[in-house]
Amino acid sequence: MQWIDFINDEKNKDYYKVLKEKVDYEYNNYLCHPDYKNIYHAFSATPLDNVKVVILGQDPYHEPNQAHGLAFSVLCEKLPPSLVNIYKEMSSDLGVTVHQDGNLDYLAKQGVLLLNTTLTVRDGLAFSHKDFGWDIFTDNAIALLNKIDKPIVFILWGSPAQKKKKLLNNPKHLIIESAHPSPLSAYRGFFGSKPFSKCNNYLIENGIEPIKWVK
Repeated sequence: MQWIDFINDEKNKDYYKVLKEKVDYEYNNYLCHPDYKNIYHAFSATPLDNVKVVILGQDPYHEPNQAHGLAFSVLCEKLPPSLVNIYKEMSSDLGVTVHQDGNLDYLAKQGVLLLNTTLTVRDGLAFSHKDFGWDIFTDNAIALLNKIDKPIVFILWGSPAQKKKKLLNNPKHLIIESAHPSPLSAYRGFFGSKPFSKCNNYLIENGIEPIKWVK
């Protein structure tokens, strides 16, 4: 199975038809993020067969010129605070200097699925689409990943992502969880959690090429 097969299967389900109506209404009547064509960018950027790591976010950035369909990733020059903190932890964890833009497509191409649990948002209104049904869609995607018979690392930052742990029971997978990188919680367990080295160590132990976290 490929992601396109999964998405097409979901599109035939009753919940998705309601979800699509709500999303289409929002995009037709309000400014929403990411661009409509990029809603499924996380899936197109990281084919199902290539997934080594899953990083779960919440919903897309809700300011203009930021979200482009990958959790935590932006195309603008000004980095959001959560991404700044991710780079700080990356630098501390790996002992390297991180000076780079916010586009995380380079990680997606290496097998890091950067998945928000809600895939769309209205401009300026965080969590505005969280009850549309995206949680069913992304839960089903996570459940599919859980069934894959190879080691995958799931990185769960913050309580919404950690709630997805109930979907993960495959002993081949590794779950890494901590506080969210948001400035509101980063000092309550995100900084110092070393998710990037823990992830790579697990991949190496299982004979899988590690992720080059820094460009």
